[in-house]
Amino acid sequence: MLTARTKTGKTICLGYDYKKETLLSFREKEEFICPVCSEGVTLKLGEQRIFHFAHKRGGTCNEFHDGETEIHMEGKLQLYHWLRNQNIPAILEYYDQEIHQRPDIMFNYHGKKYALEYQCSPLPEQIFNKRTRTYLQNGYTPLWILSNDHLHFKKSNIVSLANFDYLFLRTSAAGTLYIPTYCPEKRLFHFINSIIPFSVKNAFAGHTVYRLEQMDLQRLLEPGSTFKKLTFTSWEAELDQFKLNWSLNPGAHSNRFLHELYNQNMNLFLLPAEIGLPVPHSLFFQTSTIVWQTYLFLDVLADKNPGDMVTLNEISSQIKRRIKRKELSIRRMPQLEKVNVMVPVNEYLYLLELLGILSKWDETTFQLRQKIKIPMSNREKEEAQFFLQQKIKTISSK
Repeated sequence: MLTARTKTGKTICLGYDYKKETLLSFREKEEFICPVCSEGVTLKLGEQRIFHFAHKRGGTCNEFHDGETEIHMEGKLQLYHWLRNQNIPAILEYYDQEIHQRPDIMFNYHGKKYALEYQCSPLPEQIFNKRTRTYLQNGYTPLWILSNDHLHFKKSNIVSLANFDYLFLRTSAAGTLYIPTYCPEKRLFHFINSIIPFSVKNAFAGHTVYRLEQMDLQRLLEPGSTFKKLTFTSWEAELDQFKLNWSLNPGAHSNRFLHELYNQNMNLFLLPAEIGLPVPHSLFFQTSTIVWQTYLFLDVLADKNPGDMVTLNEISSQIKRRIKRKELSIRRMPQLEKVNVMVPVNEYLYLLELLGILSKWDETTFQLRQKIKIPMSNREKEEAQFFLQQKIKTISSK
């Protein structure tokens, strides 16, 4: 840790760039204690690590962990100086005694109180949620920043994201969903945005890199979207590869979704071209796009004929049923005010409307214009994909 108190009550913050000679003098004259547990701590002034305080052997403090990594200490120190250089009042390792939590940095900006947490190591989701909820309930705006080491890009526009990474997803006032990350070694911010998953772990995404010196706090809180247009061909290619990998998985035969397809005499590789379409908020589902759109087809659209009505209430009821049976999962993103899975569902229905499958009757009702056909062969599937691709090109050009 980088902050401690003396027994006389003085706070010593190593973020102030004390000279080593000054700190050596402090160490000779003062005894230091942890601001959380009041146990004694030692001022470490070695050559291999940045200067820091450490609990003495046998300490029982649960808030500060002496296993704190160098990258974590360096990262929060850089972010602290970055804020101070913008004349933003910031406190390093501020311990709030009322809520018994200590953000890496607490600061005030435009009338709001922020708790900045720079996270380098995995943190149990339960603890992440609890800390975030406590901040929100006590007037803080949580600002979790992920260490850049957690990012794994498979291609320039495809990223692998674990459930833990999605916990860092936040929204700007303009509605941009993004994950902020930071690398202290290179002094770089890296934003991941426009995330459209095609499987549980992999997603198309846009990303932007900024040097620390080029960034200000406003841009961190309000980044723009930089997503390059996603082509239907690219999406279909990744979706087909996902299906193949899924089918080759040793546990695929016991998968409930694949078992239901089998019972419905459907083939994973011959799903209608209109199933598995990308929509902006599909990340609200933890379940893959193919699965939730297939269930919507089976539960609502498959048995209807042209002219029949489709209501949002009917769709919502079926989705809730699937969630209750744990066949669909909602992604937990504690920094968002609300995660409503009807948002991506409505985006999907709008796509089907553009494609001529549905027509909007009123705010809660659609009418089926033409049935979604299930291809019976690879040739039929390829033809359906081609015609769908032409429709999407026509729509995009308008």
